Amino acid sequence: MGVDVDGFIRDGYAVVRGAFDQDTAAHCRELIWAELRRRGIREDQPATWPAHEHIDSLDGEPFAAAAGAPALTEAYDQLIGSGRWTQGIAAGRAVSVRFPSPERANSGYHIEGSYGPAGGPYRCNVRSRGRGLLALMLFGDVGPQDAPTRLVSGSHLYVPEFLAPYGEDGTVPEDCYWRPSVLCRPMVHATGQAGDVFLCHPFIVHTATWPHTGTAPRMIAQPAVHVRDGFAVDGSDPAPVARAIVAGLTMATAQL
Repeated sequence: MGVDVDGFIRDGYAVVRGAFDQDTAAHCRELIWAELRRRGIREDQPATWPAHEHIDSLDGEPFAAAAGAPALTEAYDQLIGSGRWTQGIAAGRAVSVRFPSPERANSGYHIEGSYGPAGGPYRCNVRSRGRGLLALMLFGDVGPQDAPTRLVSGSHLYVPEFLAPYGEDGTVPEDCYWRPSVLCRPMVHATGQAGDVFLCHPFIVHTATWPHTGTAPRMIAQPAVHVRDGFAVDGSDPAPVARAIVAGLTMATAQL
């Protein structure tokens, strides 16, 4: 069945419900809790819970199984192209745990970087060199009260015109590379059940949210799905990621 390609090009994301099974999600949570316990954070002791914990050191079969689930590899093929995305998606090295807390998140609206030296600062260019997709993988149920990631629907179409002048070398995505009015567009929250995955265009504008008023930690991974050599933006690239970039450039030209 696959993903809604037209919706992805229009909105900048596609949702794969039940992409990986509940047992895999549970095993991922177990590994996350093991690492949290190593840091002094106990599941049965909320007093030890911080507002947020980032984990970039986990490996293991459950994370590989989640990121490589058949429903997802089919979606990667559809959105990036068969043979163009790189294997070994490091879901366990991009884990974000948000605990119930009124504390404000430490990141505002942004797009993801794609390439650069280890430890950053990462850069991005209009061809999205290095990054094919941003995956938001839910290892537990995430409701509106659990500080879900907020996506600005259609915002990916407004980013290419700001990246294009930087050419192949690209730029560090630390400033606002979109028109302020983009933040008036419809907002979508990455909510769902354990095993659901949001596959996002590299240029989608998104943010963490707060407060977390739920009762359990929110556990997700935010790995990059890498692409070999980036995308062509001259209209010759059939990948939906590339088609969306071209649509954004065309839209900007039409507004001149």
